[in-house]
Parts: sequence; C-alpha cells; structure tokens
Amino acid sequence: MRLTIFAILFFIYFNSFSAIRFQKVEIFMGSTFVIAFVDSNYIIAEKKYTLVRNEIIRIENLISSWNKNSETFLINKDAGIKPVKVSKELFFLIKRSKKISKLTDGYFDISYASFDNIWKFDGSRTTLPDSSIINKKLKLVNYKNIILNQDSLTVFLKNKAMRIGFGAIGKGYAANKCKALLLKLGIKNGIVDAGGDLIAWGKDENNNKWKIAIADPKNDKHNIADFNISDRAVVTSGNYEKFIEINGVKYSHIINPKTGWPAIGIRSVTIFCPDAEVADALATSIFVMGAKKGISLINKLKGFDVLIIDNDDNILVSDKLKLDNK
Repeated sequence: MRLTIFAILFFIYFNSFSAIRFQKVEIFMGSTFVIAFVDSNYIIAEKKYTLVRNEIIRIENLISSWNKNSETFLINKDAGIKPVKVSKELFFLIKRSKKISKLTDGYFDISYASFDNIWKFDGSRTTLPDSSIINKKLKLVNYKNIILNQDSLTVFLKNKAMRIGFGAIGKGYAANKCKALLLKLGIKNGIVDAGGDLIAWGKDENNNKWKIAIADPKNDKHNIADFNISDRAVVTSGNYEKFIEINGVKYSHIINPKTGWPAIGIRSVTIFCPDAEVADALATSIFVMGAKKGISLINKLKGFDVLIIDNDDNILVSDKLKLDNK
C-alpha cells in the first residue's frame, strides 16, 4: 500500500516538473491554426489553451468584415456617411496598417477589401470580371482615405462603398496576441502557426530550437528549405492554396491594390522578422510589388529577411539570409 501511494506521489511530482509538448489544431479565421507549447502537465495546458482559443475567437469577432456585430463591419457600413467610434485595440491596428501602407508605397492597403465582392475565390467565379468594374472599384482603394481621429478613437472611410479588411494582416496579429497571452500565462516556450503566419519563442520540449519548413509552392509535400528558429516570426504568402483558374490561367487571391487584379510573377514570399503582424503585411506587400522591389525594401530593414520563389522557380533571398541548411 505504501509503495502504491509512493508511486502515485512520485508520478505527480515528476509530471509537475517534466516538460511535455501540448498541441492543438483547429480552424479559425478560415485557416488552420496550430498551437503548441511546452508545459508541466496536460491538464494545466488544456486550461491555458482554452483561454488562447477564446482570444482567437474574440479577435476574429473584432476584425471580421462579415460579422454584423463587429466594429469593422460598422466602419464599412458607415463609409462616406460618418465616423465610427471603435476600441483602442482596433484603432491602433488600423493605424499600424496605414504605417505599413506608407512604408510599402501603397502595395499594402487594407482598403483593398473594396474588391471583396468582385474577386471571389470560393469557386463561384468562373469568368473574369469586367475591367470597367475593376476600374470603378479601384477608385475606392486608397489608405489615405481612411481618416483616423486618435482623440475620439474614430475611423471614417471617406468614400461610400469603400471597405477595409484585415485578410493580409489579421492572422499575423492573432499570432502575436496568442504569444503574448501564453507568455502572460507563464509559457516560456511555444509556437503559433496561424495558417502560415507563424511565431515561435523559446525552445521545444527537447530543448531544441523549433524546426520549421518552407513548402515548395508546386508541391506542398516537398520542402525547399528548413530552418531552426527561436524568438522569430516566419510568415509565408503564396498562390498555391487559395486561387481560381479561368481559361487555364491561375489567379491568386492576393490582389494588387494599385491595379485591382491578382498579383503575378511570384509563387511565394516568406518573411523572417521578430513580429508576425508586420511579417504578415510585408509578405503580402512583396508578393504584389515583385521580387526586385521587395528584396530592396527588406535589405533596408534591420532584423528582416525574405525568401522569394518566382514563377520560374528561382529562389531569391535578401542579403543576410543564409540557406546553408537548404
């Protein structure tokens, strides 16, 4: 009897201090989220994950342009009519988005969402939209017409029918928020992959850096490069997961806000930097602006790297990115 009690106590003691990997996979924001972290036992980890899960749902409800109860929906509904008072959280997300628009010379622009009803990538569109409709909608896309008043925390879209959306930055933002919450909950080692928008910190359960792979855009079962990372965000934008094919031509879901047409010339862009939100926005921007301009931009930013695969399957990288482990 004493031996049995001792064994139970030893198991509880050992389990409370040993490192285990807790991992969950769920669909949020229309994408697969993989959340893994190192903790002392599964019961405690499960409770922490529930809090993280609730946080993702909260963010999705905040930034969704389709949820009629979201602040984003209300901003779009009152476009050209009146300013909308929003939470500090959404206000500053929009403010940061505008800063990235300025940094990228407008290749990143959350008002691209004005095209949401034109380009559909759910299989319902089988013909190309009329160019006159594209040109009409293009007049609504301009981040400078998103008017912010920080004193009143209001957002005003200058023109009627103008819309904003966070498809090119929202998952990166969610990944950052998941990390911040897990750190607050005492998780010193973890990784969040929000549908390709990944951020990792600390090490895995074996005390190794987290291992990630960059998929081949032509065959996602094959990797073109592997990396061991810690305290780093890695975000990939590509044309191989969400697209439509019309008359034998593939059209990516990433819309060029300067033309209104899907971006061309690149298969995938992967950004490496400390922040998943910024990486998300820059990956989209560079996919649109092209390899030459994109690499030039990244080379000017401290702590940033980029890996680009173009339509000819060339692998192009920024100056400081090493592919020794390719």
